[in-house]
Amino acid sequence: MGLFGSFSLYTPKYKVVGDEVAVFDTSKGTIRVKLDGEGAPIHVANFCELAEKGFYDGLTFHRYVPGFVIQGGDPAGDGTGGPGYCIHEEFTTNPRNSHVDGALAMARASNPNSAGSQFYFCLGPQHALDSGYTVFGTTIEGMDTIAALRKGDIINSITIEHTA
Repeated sequence: MGLFGSFSLYTPKYKVVGDEVAVFDTSKGTIRVKLDGEGAPIHVANFCELAEKGFYDGLTFHRYVPGFVIQGGDPAGDGTGGPGYCIHEEFTTNPRNSHVDGALAMARASNPNSAGSQFYFCLGPQHALDSGYTVFGTTIEGMDTIAALRKGDIINSITIEHTA
């Protein structure tokens, strides 16, 4: 089933250390994102687990809205796919849940607890999303790459590095 199916909430097995940096190798360049394991531990653990399994390798960015978001992480490629489960929202508990320019956040369906694998980068501040979508990372390198991404561009791989 896809993003809009009903699943029980998944608890990732990945143990968040707190120094995770996601490195996106895309067809337009590299993006480095400091993940917020303290503010959004479920989302960070889920994302790291999927990245380490190679889930995102070869997927495309399937949605581009100029001045709003560039979205990827859907194995179906059309906005309906996911990993086969959902995770609990953290936008109500994350003290740093701010959709600033370059923020990395999880997409979801209408149910607040329906995020799975689809993510987006903010193309400019999008604070209207703060109260409904979980931010789990901040871009530290590659804003030019994010600005160049369009629908159909490829995620070659996402690797997780540790800064400590």
